[in-house]
Amino acid sequence: MKTFFLENYGISESIFSYVLLPLLIFIARILDVSINTIRIIFVMSGRKLVSTILGFFESLIWLLAIGQIFKNIDNIASYIAYPLGFATGILVGMLIEEKLALGKVVVRVISSEPFDNLLKYLDKNKMRHTVLQGVSQDGPEGVLFTVINRDQMKEFLNETRKLLPASFYTVESVKQARETGLIPQEIHKRKLGSWMGSVKRK
Repeated sequence: MKTFFLENYGISESIFSYVLLPLLIFIARILDVSINTIRIIFVMSGRKLVSTILGFFESLIWLLAIGQIFKNIDNIASYIAYPLGFATGILVGMLIEEKLALGKVVVRVISSEPFDNLLKYLDKNKMRHTVLQGVSQDGPEGVLFTVINRDQMKEFLNETRKLLPASFYTVESVKQARETGLIPQEIHKRKLGSWMGSVKRK
């Protein structure tokens, strides 16, 4: 790589070693860690093929980056670029995953206040739900369960906070959801084109 840039682009050795090389390592780490973060989401969702493909490219990019580190073992700038790219990659991966909003989540809402207005919201948006009655140290309380798409979660939680400001809620990822009498469906399988479309819309 060093020879390629020096001979074809006339870049000096010092610029390559302390500017270009660290930058390439930084970008490579962002890419492979971002892919890793998204791959873990796919693994948890049971998407075997996509996870395998992402794992291949993740390992390939990592090998290219670590190979340049060992070829330039005395370059201190590379040691700064490597962990910096790793940390940035985590952030970038999380932001991409939030934009894609893959899969489904189960939301539990616990409140001593009536769920009437929230149930109207759920019915209006055709979100299936179940309400149970329970007792806590503070007295009778209701527990609402609903399974929704992740891209609906933000709006639903905002509505919950508005209608039931004193409520308590939890959110968990769902690997698979099924309805009695229906064929099980792996959650929210969308083609790559529709994922990218969701990123653009947001």
